[in-house]
Amino acid sequence: MVKSPPKLMPNPFEIIIRDHAKQTGAYLELSQALDAQGRYLHFDKLRFRFPKELDASLAWSVVRNARNRQLTPVIELGEPPKTCKFLYTPAMHIAVSACDQHTTTAALEWMCSKIGESKQLQYLLNDLVEDEAISSSQLEGAATTTKAAKDLLKRKRGARTPDEKMIIGNFKMMGHAWECRDRELSLDLITDLHQVGVEGIDDDRYHPGEFRNNDDIVVEDGDGNVVHQPPSAENLQKRLQSVIQWVNTNHTDINSQNYIHPMIKAIILHFIIGYEHPFHDGNGRVARSLFYWYLFKRGFGGFRYIAISTLLKIAPIKYGKSYLYTETDDMDLTYFIDYQCRVIARAIRQFKKNYDAAVEAIDQFNTFLYASGLFGKLSDKQRIIFNVARTGNSKFFTATNVKENLGCAYNTASTALNGLVDLKLFRKVKNGNEWVYSMIEPKQILKAWDK
Repeated sequence: MVKSPPKLMPNPFEIIIRDHAKQTGAYLELSQALDAQGRYLHFDKLRFRFPKELDASLAWSVVRNARNRQLTPVIELGEPPKTCKFLYTPAMHIAVSACDQHTTTAALEWMCSKIGESKQLQYLLNDLVEDEAISSSQLEGAATTTKAAKDLLKRKRGARTPDEKMIIGNFKMMGHAWECRDRELSLDLITDLHQVGVEGIDDDRYHPGEFRNNDDIVVEDGDGNVVHQPPSAENLQKRLQSVIQWVNTNHTDINSQNYIHPMIKAIILHFIIGYEHPFHDGNGRVARSLFYWYLFKRGFGGFRYIAISTLLKIAPIKYGKSYLYTETDDMDLTYFIDYQCRVIARAIRQFKKNYDAAVEAIDQFNTFLYASGLFGKLSDKQRIIFNVARTGNSKFFTATNVKENLGCAYNTASTALNGLVDLKLFRKVKNGNEWVYSMIEPKQILKAWDK
């Protein structure tokens, strides 16, 4: 459980000067929003870091008053309405900078043009599109390995279990978020995402595309303790309309007095859906899909290949606490935004690392193709498939997934794969009604072709 902050003392230094004069200097050192490491800590953590000789409640009031002078109000949530606010931390600035540098559509185009192999890089990146759907499902409790989930999505076989249905639903929901990136936010878009994501899993539990109409929904921790009671369902849609108006307002206009970077705004939207809990179930998945939708809408297409949930699922307790820290400290969104920005910055670094590795692999592969004499024997599509297999990003191929990744006809994809078999670079086996192709062991290929 999270330890809630003590009641705020409006004029703590009056009390300090009157009752703790000898410790004034020590209290003064605490009069700042961040600690020495640039962290924005909640009382739950900060209370253990106050000097033992200081009164923790008084020390907290000093810190809280310093923060209040810097906080900016952004939106009202709940009923009765509570003003949500935040301030920028170093982690937010770092994440915003990384977002602007590496995830815009223009940045992706530059990445592809830099190596002159846009189709090849696209195939490698497409493998990453699945990761958010898979990890988001695992965060919600889907019991499956990433390898099994990828196989499920690549092979496009029907789901056999509720967990597999969840993964396919999440994948469809992320695809829908991308397809709807030019739409304004509306109640219909929110319910559409929910319906696409959860329909057919357990309709009596999820009520696909329907807002909740009662107050029997609560959020519990791992021990069964209620940690969040969403606002009343009575005026839910009215409150969501206010949120929609806020989301659809341009906060990046040069004349706007309340500038909010799109990534920060997307994180706040993520929080809002989790806080309001508008559906019977599946709220976390919708919240994360709307985070992505807003970034897609604002031109940050690189987030198609950046799986935030992969990192969130590593530390789900911290993810949950970032919500609770905000709720228990007068709706200070800084806690949630700061945590998400730390996760996003790490995810973007991994994305950049994947890109650099892909570029290096393509260069090495082309060198091998020329030296071995294979270059002239392979079509453009075969070179792409072969290199993707060689890098290990995808181990199994079918004519269907090659067709989708390369944007070609089914017969063209099938011909390319069979040509690789003829050259003794790939093997194929029948799985049900479909041929599954995979690369032959690298040592055998090198032995046959290395000159």
